[in-house]
Amino acid sequence: MRAVVFASEGTLVLEDRPEPKPGFKEVLIETAAVGICGTDAHVFDGEFEGTVFPLVPGHEATGTVVALGEGCDTSINKLAVGDHVAINPSTVCGECEFCLNGKNNLCRSWNGLGVVASDGASQERFVAPLANVFKLKPDTDLHLAALIEPLACSIRGWDQLPRRMGDHVLVYGAGTMGLLMAQLAPYAGAASVTVVDVNEGRLQVAADVGIQHRYTNADDADRDLWDVVIDCTGNVKAIEDGLKRLKPGASFQHFGVAATDAVAQYAPFRVYRDELSIGGSMAVLNSFGRAVEMFEAGAIKAAPMVSHSFSLDDYSDALTMFRAGTGRKLQIRPNDSESKVLL
Repeated sequence: MRAVVFASEGTLVLEDRPEPKPGFKEVLIETAAVGICGTDAHVFDGEFEGTVFPLVPGHEATGTVVALGEGCDTSINKLAVGDHVAINPSTVCGECEFCLNGKNNLCRSWNGLGVVASDGASQERFVAPLANVFKLKPDTDLHLAALIEPLACSIRGWDQLPRRMGDHVLVYGAGTMGLLMAQLAPYAGAASVTVVDVNEGRLQVAADVGIQHRYTNADDADRDLWDVVIDCTGNVKAIEDGLKRLKPGASFQHFGVAATDAVAQYAPFRVYRDELSIGGSMAVLNSFGRAVEMFEAGAIKAAPMVSHSFSLDDYSDALTMFRAGTGRKLQIRPNDSESKVLL
């Protein structure tokens, strides 16, 4: 069985490995698709706190159940060989104060498949805990469904924000996360959604998924201030620009992943005077099941978001393309022999 392995910081190899065996309440899955995102680049560069090398990357994954470990047949979460599934990559200890208080995404021992210390899905087959495996309808597109994991993160982001009818929302970044946050905004009551990105190609994707207001600079928008501003870039300049565009009483969310040493400046007096709320959102919390349901209900336009698929042999090319900001969502399809342009 072949697998992409981050052997060490900045080193990628393709290995032949024995097929993994599912343990107690574990599921063996044949990978259909796994998305590449900024976290994968951070992990590869050694910038993600806690990563243990060597590691098979890949946390936005779907596949088909191949085998079930002992104990799976007694679970409420009934699965069978041949089922199509999506995988929540987050695993937690269940014992720390954050887990015990319902804040599992802040677990002090948080582990993500393909992110921290457990192998992910950039291999022909992989193992996941039964509790993290969500059954899909038989007719759900397994490739597009790899967007369910980032959708679950986006739903968590909106869980953290006020949901007021008639709010005007500004999103920085028209990458995968920005487009998902923007597409979810109307479900949270938004009267309008504006997306800003310096990459005009990405703004075209925003148009393709139905975002009406799109700009390379927020100065060009038809309003000056917004009720909700969400940064999906992690870029300090975008963050500082967005903080200036909040109405009194508005909310700002750090959704994009900034560098660990990044520092943004803002005026504390204005936060006090205008009662601004500044917060963050990390990973998934009680949102994966809802993401499955919303995806299968057609809540997002998924097809325009996925532009390229890559074989395991071309993983390095996919990572280079991702860093260049070329294309749309890029996927690894470990059981495909050829890379393809989909759009």
